[in-house]
Amino acid sequence: MNFDGIFTPAITPLSADGQIDYAAFSEVIEYLIESGVHGIVIGGSTGEYYAHTAEERVAVAQRAKEVIRGRLPLVVGTGGIRTEDSVYFAEKAKALQADAILVGSPPYALPTQKEIAAHVLAVDKAAGLPIMLYNYPSRMGVAMGDEFFAAIADCKNIAAIKESSGETARLHRLAHSHPQIQLSCGWDDQALEFFAWGARSWVCAGSNFIPREHIALYEACVLEKNFDKGRRIMSAMLPLMDVLESGKFVQSIKHGSELSGLRAGGVRAPLQALEPAEKEQLKNVIETLQKNVARIVEEA
Repeated sequence: MNFDGIFTPAITPLSADGQIDYAAFSEVIEYLIESGVHGIVIGGSTGEYYAHTAEERVAVAQRAKEVIRGRLPLVVGTGGIRTEDSVYFAEKAKALQADAILVGSPPYALPTQKEIAAHVLAVDKAAGLPIMLYNYPSRMGVAMGDEFFAAIADCKNIAAIKESSGETARLHRLAHSHPQIQLSCGWDDQALEFFAWGARSWVCAGSNFIPREHIALYEACVLEKNFDKGRRIMSAMLPLMDVLESGKFVQSIKHGSELSGLRAGGVRAPLQALEPAEKEQLKNVIETLQKNVARIVEEA
């Protein structure tokens, strides 16, 4: 499994009554395919998997498979508090013939490194699919460290890692110590650093609504090896990343999708919608970003 390129963790649109809008979801997937992203992730944090029932999670993944029809790789998230839950979603991913699965540490339980490894290996046994690990300690409470990597060293299905710790030192260690595991940027304002350290993949929520700008950065750094151009694009994107990390991440991604013409709907509790001023700020930031990136690409 090759994780090169922009992999979009797709939003899950909701109707006015808070139910999943599968027709709008299909439109989101088609929009992403037409925009040129390289893969789609279902059941990630941006997709609000934590607010969905098990039945809804399976149904969303199934719909994505039906819409994609093999045109792009489909990665299905297996996140769950219990290992049994993650195994269940891994089995469902295998049954619908997903291309890969996303496997993180179970949240809240604070497992040891050996326990995280046992969890990952149990999920791998259930699916037998390529794995993108997901290291996100600020959400999960624990980080994948050296003891974990030693314990999973013989697992042939582990192909990549979405590194979302925000620690550049951890990025350096991963690139140095585990070159056999493909690096994928999971901390958006460090995308340039990831690419400089050899990453060829970026799982980026903002590509739900400005996919071409994210692709432009990937192409500048990974395909063209033009880091001067990449720095300019990254600089143009930083104001958006500041807004997204201001505390209402999913709401901002969904509203950005609405601004791009998609039907995204609201969010489920406990999250709440953006305030009018926050929506206006996001709109202005996106418009400026698009103009600046377009100019940089044209000048190059």
